[in-house]
Amino acid sequence: MKNFIGLTATVQTFSATARWVGLERTQTNMPKTLATYASRAALLSVPIELAGDWGRMLPRSVKNVLERMRLACLDHCRLVSDRQPRRLRIEEHTSGPPAIWLHPDKSDMAWIIVDIGERDWSKLAYQFGHELGHVLANSWQAAAKPAAPCQWLEESMVEAFSLRGLQRLAAGWKKSPPFAGDSAFGDAIAEYRQNIIHRYAALANGQGLNGDVTAWFADQRREIEMPGLNPFAQAMCLTILAEYNQVPDCIEALGALNRWPGRSGIPIGEYLERWKESCAELQASQHLPLRLGELLGVVPRGR
Repeated sequence: MKNFIGLTATVQTFSATARWVGLERTQTNMPKTLATYASRAALLSVPIELAGDWGRMLPRSVKNVLERMRLACLDHCRLVSDRQPRRLRIEEHTSGPPAIWLHPDKSDMAWIIVDIGERDWSKLAYQFGHELGHVLANSWQAAAKPAAPCQWLEESMVEAFSLRGLQRLAAGWKKSPPFAGDSAFGDAIAEYRQNIIHRYAALANGQGLNGDVTAWFADQRREIEMPGLNPFAQAMCLTILAEYNQVPDCIEALGALNRWPGRSGIPIGEYLERWKESCAELQASQHLPLRLGELLGVVPRGR
């Protein structure tokens, strides 16, 4: 049995054969800061390998985009987790949702599935950023099966994580493009990101999220707590994105997620309390669990 966690609802079964695996690494036009931070934490520096059907896309080009997005997402982010993988495998499928493959072989490899078009670098960066957020949140090992009632919140947080990364990727691409003469593509990445934000802003407005977050959660809690990146999780990710921008250090708390029995399958008050305790254990910022509890009107158990 193979299990997935990803951008959409959980997929319980899957079968496919990788058509090739590329183990080479590329340093083409990589910012010097990658080398600076690579020695400090595993997730920022572990090897990236490719598998699946990438069509006519060159492995070096694919890896270049993945490396740049990883740096955009994780640069200056303190990686606190004690459960970071030793490898990242990115597998391209020609259909199906992006996901984390929760393979049961006790491997130290995080396995990410994407589904993009030919050289669709914006989509690749976006999907990879979301799934990398799950890896950061310790949702890459076999036991990391998603569950209600709190999976929606992780989905919202890692979606915001990807949107933040896209903004930084777009700016970096314009300044130092990974491909010669391609700085203008930074604008295309920024537009891709903005289109997602516009869609989510419309959802938030229709759900009444722009007013009182506590009332929004209380009034629609049954629908909000459905697993996956549901429309409510999509809307909420803009509120979380604002927290990332206002308090950048709070992102490190994602590395303290899911380090307790039950993971996302426990009530949200207990979930936030376990998360807060995990942050304390890893000496990570507790701002995010405390702030989300305040916004949602949920007092962590034990406070």
